[in-house]
Amino acid sequence: MKWKLTGRYLLSILLIVTLVVFLNIAILFGLLINDRTGLDDVESNSGETFTRNFSTYLSIEDGEPVVSESGRKALEQYGAFVRFLDETGRVVSDVDTPSGLPDAYSPIELIQIYKYMDDELRLYFIGEYESYSYLIGVPEASERRALFMIDEQAILSYVSKAFLWILIVDLLVAALIGLLFSSRLTRPVYRLTERIQQLKQRDFSTAEPKQSGIYRPVFYDLNAVSQTLKTYERQREELDERRKEWMSNVSHDLLTPLASIQGYAELLDDDSLDDTERRQYAHVIERQAKYMKELLDDFNLTMRLQHGDFPLTLEETRLEPFVRELVIDVLNDPRFSERHIEFESTESGSVSLDRHFMKRALLNFLYNALLHNDDLVIVTVRVEGDIMTITDNGNGIAESDLPYIFERYYRGTNTDDARGSGLGMAISRDIIEAHGGKVEVDSEQERGTTIRITFTP
Repeated sequence: MKWKLTGRYLLSILLIVTLVVFLNIAILFGLLINDRTGLDDVESNSGETFTRNFSTYLSIEDGEPVVSESGRKALEQYGAFVRFLDETGRVVSDVDTPSGLPDAYSPIELIQIYKYMDDELRLYFIGEYESYSYLIGVPEASERRALFMIDEQAILSYVSKAFLWILIVDLLVAALIGLLFSSRLTRPVYRLTERIQQLKQRDFSTAEPKQSGIYRPVFYDLNAVSQTLKTYERQREELDERRKEWMSNVSHDLLTPLASIQGYAELLDDDSLDDTERRQYAHVIERQAKYMKELLDDFNLTMRLQHGDFPLTLEETRLEPFVRELVIDVLNDPRFSERHIEFESTESGSVSLDRHFMKRALLNFLYNALLHNDDLVIVTVRVEGDIMTITDNGNGIAESDLPYIFERYYRGTNTDDARGSGLGMAISRDIIEAHGGKVEVDSEQERGTTIRITFTP
């Protein structure tokens, strides 16, 4: 993996260098071919152009060439002079010519001064008009004439070799630099891939990065991710453990009524039973079947709440009479008819409730306050505005249990009654939160418990 990353990094650098070389060459040729404006400006001011255009100032009078007045001014501005030659090379006339120049030029002399200047380093240009030739000399020319002998094949071969060597040297330099940098850049990347593989294999251990350079924040983030995943893994294991315990308890809770149902159903086949005994056995079977149905209903409801599949039928309900009615229903239950429940209220408004499900949620809180405490406990139900509190002076909840009382599949250590699914508190909380409300619990062992329910967000 490490050498694979290094190889890819080197290959990318070499490709970039190659591309840059080709782009530089393309730009150079593009400038030479397309940028004609600057070259045209230089050429328009050159001596060759001046000489070619000088014929426009010439005319023939009495068989000899004559320079017009504008031509003389052009010569003066350019700092040049002109000499006219006949077919034999003899000078027939001139303008502004310095002293000491010959009266005639042989072909060799013309070639010599045109190519290499004269002894006074004057630059010459040659033009033709009618049957005459003319020399334009520039004593103080800013131009210089350079002659080259070009072999196109040799130049092409030279350019090809030069390009090849440039490319090879650039690639070697790039490879060397890339190797040096890749050793520092790819090593942390390799360690990053190792850390990710460890996370994939559920290894959440952390390690202090060494020489991680620019990747140091990434290593710190990976360590933070490892810690988070480790926490999630521990919570998942705890949840799995509670789920297994819950399944064991529910299985036991279902097996007990099933055994009763099966046993009493077998007893009903006894012909010696009288009607009273048969009715008693039938009532036991019915009671156990209802209990099993309650367990299954709790399981189905908590699944629906957990997955958001929980439509509510809301209606405007005055909170004070709704809660008062719940307290009366509890006191009318034979199990709690002798228990001490106090109800207090102030002026309360209306809230949107699904009366059926909210009744179930609130009754569950009341039942817990009564079932998990002795007969002397005092339960106080108070309604103030849109807030309801259920307070008891009973056993309270152990501090170790308090963070988990709303967890699914959890049964507290103060739960003496083995019956129940362990889902009641979670269901009640989810129902209230589905209405947009909130539940808070404050408890201390041997000091009692207070449940605070806020119905509006």
